[in-house]
Amino acid sequence: MKPALLVIDMQKHYVFTDEEKTKLVLRAAELINEGIALFRRKQLPIICVQHREEEAGVIPGTEGFETMEQLRFLPSDIRIIKTYNNAFNKTNLEAVLRELGVDTVIITGYCAEYCVLSTCRGALDCDLKPILLRNAIASGSKENIRFVENVNDLISLGALRVMLP
Repeated sequence: MKPALLVIDMQKHYVFTDEEKTKLVLRAAELINEGIALFRRKQLPIICVQHREEEAGVIPGTEGFETMEQLRFLPSDIRIIKTYNNAFNKTNLEAVLRELGVDTVIITGYCAEYCVLSTCRGALDCDLKPILLRNAIASGSKENIRFVENVNDLISLGALRVMLP
């Protein structure tokens, strides 16, 4: 198994719109940062996926397009800009992963029932193994997080630590 960590749409425009969502997002961000640190120690790819939505003004160079400051990305981390829920749709994500020899994607981020779920399905369509990092996906709804975790393969951070070479 050669994994990459995908962090999907943890952008200011989407994640801080109400108190409940902010609480869920900040909880997920803590686990995402632990995942980022683990992948960095293991010298495995970290990919930040950002959604571009012109109608909403979420475009590169705007505050809303930027990832939340709580996440510990480095300039050397790979960036993918998408315009569809599925991060594989009309992007170079699959090509980047193939070039890196990745066969498994550990998926984190926002929004569980839209972009996270769509990207899981997209990974399967590309013959990649998608696995969600438990408690590292966010939504405005706890029920939607639980649903998406229940219908996909899931791994805890502890188990991931043991599995990675």
